[in-house]
Amino acid sequence: MPTRTEIDWYDTPKWYDLVFDEDTPLEGHFLEAMVERHGRSRGRRALEPACGSGRLVVELARRGWRVTGNDLSRPMLDHARQRLREEGLRARLSHGDMAELEVTGRYDLAHCLVSTFKYLPTDRAAARHLQRIADLLVPGGLYCLGFHLTDYGNLRFDRERWVVHEGDTEVVCNIQAWPADPRRRRERMRSRMRVREGARVHEQETHWWFRTWDAPQVRRLLRREPRLELVAVHDFRYDPDIEIQLDDGFDVLLVLRRAAD
Repeated sequence: MPTRTEIDWYDTPKWYDLVFDEDTPLEGHFLEAMVERHGRSRGRRALEPACGSGRLVVELARRGWRVTGNDLSRPMLDHARQRLREEGLRARLSHGDMAELEVTGRYDLAHCLVSTFKYLPTDRAAARHLQRIADLLVPGGLYCLGFHLTDYGNLRFDRERWVVHEGDTEVVCNIQAWPADPRRRRERMRSRMRVREGARVHEQETHWWFRTWDAPQVRRLLRREPRLELVAVHDFRYDPDIEIQLDDGFDVLLVLRRAAD
């Protein structure tokens, strides 16, 4: 029987990458479509806070963007650098907290698509993050921000499951969310991965907490950074032609545009 190890899944970027890599080309297409449709800047400089394993850093670099990525996980950054080397691509990667975003330059596009925003533990940290994004975007530049909204009336456990294969490797990933605490605005999360590489089987488990957001809380947050205008809302289908309302979604992808100075 395999033993189960409690470990931060960001310390095993290879397996994390396998789970979430499937939608990468679709996400890259969506981001470029949003720039074409809503952007007012025609440069090709992209910033990804919480860039993780580098899958979208690599994807946009392939598409001719000059990419900067920032992440708090050193193993993830090392993996991203390795991916870039293997593909003969270049990007600028740095270590840091997404609340402060201590990077230089100005950008035409920024994006953070898979709920990493919810790691920011307070409204103050979230507002600081948006302030830094607004500082770093050129006028007319876009920020595409995706995350799950919370239904505080939902008292059920929510679960998602992925099964992916590459060669003789199979990764099964199960993520569970506990019912949210509306007073403390916290949501307990757990991921379990079962990795089979040939005859070897490994299981690992990660626990963390998310900050919770519903639509009214998101609106109040956006009012704290008036330089960022909400111009569209999509969902995780990444279809440029399907827009939703903020109140109607669970998976929401906000398209924010930097106002003129």
